[in-house]
Amino acid sequence: MIEVSTMIFATVGTQLPFDRMLTSLDNWAAHNPGIPVFAQTGDSPGSFPHLDTVASLSQVEFQTRFERARLVVAHAGMGTILSAAEVGKPLILMPRRMKFKEHRTDHQQDTANEMARLSNVTVVQDGQTLCKELDRALASGFQLPPAAASQESADLEELLGAIQDFVWDRPVQQASTKPADQSGAA
Repeated sequence: MIEVSTMIFATVGTQLPFDRMLTSLDNWAAHNPGIPVFAQTGDSPGSFPHLDTVASLSQVEFQTRFERARLVVAHAGMGTILSAAEVGKPLILMPRRMKFKEHRTDHQQDTANEMARLSNVTVVQDGQTLCKELDRALASGFQLPPAAASQESADLEELLGAIQDFVWDRPVQQASTKPADQSGAA
Protein backbone atom coordinates (compact mmCIF):
# COMPACT_ATOMS: atom_id res chain seq x y z
CA MET A 1 0.00 0.00 0.00
CA ILE A 2 1.35 3.40 -0.95
CA GLU A 3 1.52 6.00 1.80
CA VAL A 4 -0.59 9.02 0.84
CA SER A 5 1.21 11.38 3.22
CA THR A 6 4.63 11.13 1.52
CA MET A 7 5.83 14.68 1.12
CA ILE A 8 9.13 13.99 -0.64
CA PHE A 9 9.85 11.28 -3.18
CA ALA A 10 13.47 10.69 -4.15
CA THR A 11 14.72 8.63 -7.05
CA VAL A 12 18.21 7.76 -8.24
CA GLY A 13 17.11 5.94 -11.38
CA THR A 14 17.91 2.37 -12.24
CA GLN A 15 21.48 2.38 -13.56
CA LEU A 16 23.87 3.38 -10.77
CA PRO A 17 23.83 4.04 -7.01
CA PHE A 18 23.84 7.68 -5.90
CA ASP A 19 24.80 7.67 -2.23
CA ARG A 20 25.95 11.32 -2.19
CA MET A 21 22.36 12.45 -2.83
CA LEU A 22 20.77 9.82 -0.58
CA THR A 23 23.11 10.50 2.35
CA SER A 24 22.37 14.22 2.14
CA LEU A 25 18.64 13.56 2.00
CA ASP A 26 18.92 11.16 4.95
CA ASN A 27 20.79 13.81 6.97
CA TRP A 28 18.05 16.34 6.20
CA ALA A 29 15.34 13.82 7.14
CA ALA A 30 17.08 13.19 10.49
CA HIS A 31 16.54 16.88 11.32
CA ASN A 32 12.96 16.87 9.98
CA PRO A 33 11.43 13.67 11.39
CA GLY A 34 7.86 14.84 10.79
CA ILE A 35 8.32 15.00 7.02
CA PRO A 36 7.82 11.61 5.32
CA VAL A 37 10.51 10.90 2.73
CA PHE A 38 10.41 7.88 0.43
CA ALA A 39 13.42 6.98 -1.72
CA GLN A 40 14.00 4.58 -4.57
CA THR A 41 17.68 3.79 -3.96
CA GLY A 42 18.67 1.47 -6.80
CA ASP A 43 21.54 -0.88 -6.00
CA SER A 44 22.97 1.32 -3.26
CA PRO A 45 24.93 -0.50 -0.57
CA GLY A 46 24.31 2.44 1.79
CA SER A 47 22.09 2.64 4.84
CA PHE A 48 19.60 5.49 5.11
CA PRO A 49 17.81 5.04 8.45
CA HIS A 50 15.73 8.24 8.22
CA LEU A 51 14.25 7.40 4.81
CA ASP A 52 11.63 4.86 3.80
CA THR A 53 13.47 3.04 1.01
CA VAL A 54 13.16 0.41 -1.70
CA ALA A 55 15.71 -0.60 -4.31
CA SER A 56 13.25 -0.50 -7.20
CA LEU A 57 9.62 0.17 -8.03
CA SER A 58 7.31 -1.04 -10.74
CA GLN A 59 6.33 1.60 -13.28
CA VAL A 60 2.87 1.88 -11.69
CA GLU A 61 4.29 2.24 -8.16
CA PHE A 62 6.81 4.82 -9.36
CA GLN A 63 4.12 6.89 -11.08
CA THR A 64 1.78 6.71 -8.08
CA ARG A 65 4.47 7.79 -5.61
CA PHE A 66 5.63 10.49 -7.99
CA GLU A 67 2.14 11.93 -8.37
CA ARG A 68 1.35 11.82 -4.63
CA ALA A 69 4.58 13.49 -3.50
CA ARG A 70 4.63 17.22 -2.90
CA LEU A 71 8.28 17.45 -4.02
CA VAL A 72 10.63 15.20 -5.99
CA VAL A 73 14.39 14.99 -5.40
CA ALA A 74 16.32 13.21 -8.14
CA HIS A 75 19.40 12.67 -10.22
CA ALA A 76 19.27 14.56 -13.52
CA GLY A 77 17.77 11.73 -15.56
CA MET A 78 15.48 12.67 -18.44
CA GLY A 79 12.73 10.24 -17.42
CA THR A 80 12.35 11.94 -14.06
CA ILE A 81 12.54 15.42 -15.58
CA LEU A 82 9.87 14.54 -18.14
CA SER A 83 7.60 13.02 -15.49
CA ALA A 84 7.91 16.16 -13.34
CA ALA A 85 7.18 18.43 -16.30
CA GLU A 86 4.16 16.35 -17.27
CA VAL A 87 2.50 16.62 -13.85
CA GLY A 88 3.87 20.05 -12.83
CA LYS A 89 5.77 18.65 -9.86
CA PRO A 90 8.45 20.73 -8.08
CA LEU A 91 11.79 19.04 -8.71
CA ILE A 92 15.19 19.36 -7.08
CA LEU A 93 17.89 17.89 -9.30
CA MET A 94 21.30 16.84 -8.08
CA PRO A 95 23.29 15.72 -11.13
CA ARG A 96 25.62 12.77 -10.86
CA ARG A 97 29.23 13.85 -11.38
CA MET A 98 32.02 12.06 -13.16
CA LYS A 99 34.62 13.47 -10.72
CA PHE A 100 32.90 11.56 -7.89
CA LYS A 101 32.70 8.40 -10.02
CA GLU A 102 28.89 8.62 -10.02
CA HIS A 103 28.70 8.36 -13.82
CA ARG A 104 30.94 7.87 -16.83
CA THR A 105 30.41 11.42 -18.17
CA ASP A 106 29.06 14.75 -16.94
CA HIS A 107 26.04 14.66 -19.23
CA GLN A 108 23.72 14.97 -16.19
CA GLN A 109 25.41 18.26 -15.33
CA ASP A 110 24.75 19.51 -18.86
CA THR A 111 21.14 18.34 -18.66
CA ALA A 112 20.63 19.98 -15.26
CA ASN A 113 22.06 23.27 -16.52
CA GLU A 114 19.50 23.33 -19.34
CA MET A 115 16.56 22.17 -17.22
CA ALA A 116 17.28 24.80 -14.53
CA ARG A 117 15.42 27.24 -16.80
CA LEU A 118 12.14 25.44 -16.12
CA SER A 119 9.99 27.06 -13.45
CA ASN A 120 9.56 23.81 -11.49
CA VAL A 121 13.27 22.83 -11.41
CA THR A 122 15.94 23.71 -8.86
CA VAL A 123 19.46 22.39 -9.39
CA VAL A 124 21.88 21.71 -6.52
CA GLN A 125 25.47 20.53 -6.68
CA ASP A 126 26.10 19.33 -3.15
CA GLY A 127 24.45 18.03 0.00
CA GLN A 128 24.58 21.32 1.87
CA THR A 129 22.73 23.11 -0.92
CA LEU A 130 20.24 20.23 -1.19
CA CYS A 131 19.41 20.62 2.51
CA LYS A 132 19.09 24.40 2.12
CA GLU A 133 16.68 23.98 -0.82
CA LEU A 134 14.67 21.36 1.06
CA ASP A 135 14.34 23.80 3.98
CA ARG A 136 13.22 26.53 1.55
CA ALA A 137 10.67 24.17 -0.05
CA LEU A 138 9.34 23.17 3.37
CA ALA A 139 9.04 26.81 4.44
CA SER A 140 7.02 27.60 1.30
CA GLY A 141 4.68 24.64 1.79
CA PHE A 142 6.19 22.92 -1.27
CA GLN A 143 4.54 25.44 -3.59
CA LEU A 144 5.71 25.82 -7.18
CA PRO A 145 7.43 29.10 -7.98
CA PRO A 146 5.60 31.34 -10.47
CA ALA A 147 6.03 30.21 -14.06
CA ALA A 148 8.72 31.99 -16.01
CA ALA A 149 7.29 33.93 -18.92
CA SER A 150 10.40 34.14 -21.09
CA GLN A 151 10.49 32.92 -24.70
CA GLU A 152 13.47 30.77 -23.73
CA SER A 153 11.32 28.95 -21.16
CA ALA A 154 8.51 28.51 -23.71
CA ASP A 155 10.99 27.09 -26.23
CA LEU A 156 12.30 24.67 -23.61
CA GLU A 157 8.73 23.59 -22.74
CA GLU A 158 8.11 22.89 -26.45
CA LEU A 159 11.32 20.85 -26.64
CA LEU A 160 10.30 18.87 -23.55
CA GLY A 161 6.94 18.16 -25.16
CA ALA A 162 8.63 16.79 -28.27
CA ILE A 163 10.95 14.64 -26.14
CA GLN A 164 7.99 13.35 -24.13
CA ASP A 165 6.17 12.40 -27.33
CA PHE A 166 9.24 10.52 -28.53
CA VAL A 167 10.06 8.81 -25.22
CA TRP A 168 6.50 7.89 -24.34
CA ASP A 169 5.85 6.88 -28.01
CA ARG A 170 2.90 9.21 -28.49
CA PRO A 171 1.78 10.37 -31.95
CA VAL A 172 3.30 13.71 -32.85
CA GLN A 173 1.26 16.37 -34.62
CA GLN A 174 3.58 18.05 -37.05
CA ALA A 175 3.04 21.47 -38.51
CA SER A 176 2.53 21.42 -42.24
CA THR A 177 5.67 22.18 -44.19
CA LYS A 178 3.65 22.84 -47.36
CA PRO A 179 3.48 26.55 -48.20
CA ALA A 180 0.03 28.07 -47.90
CA ASP A 181 -1.79 28.91 -51.13
CA GLN A 182 -1.38 32.66 -51.52
CA SER A 183 -3.43 32.96 -54.71
CA GLY A 184 -6.79 33.12 -53.01
CA ALA A 185 -8.01 30.17 -55.09
CA ALA A 186 -10.04 27.58 -53.27
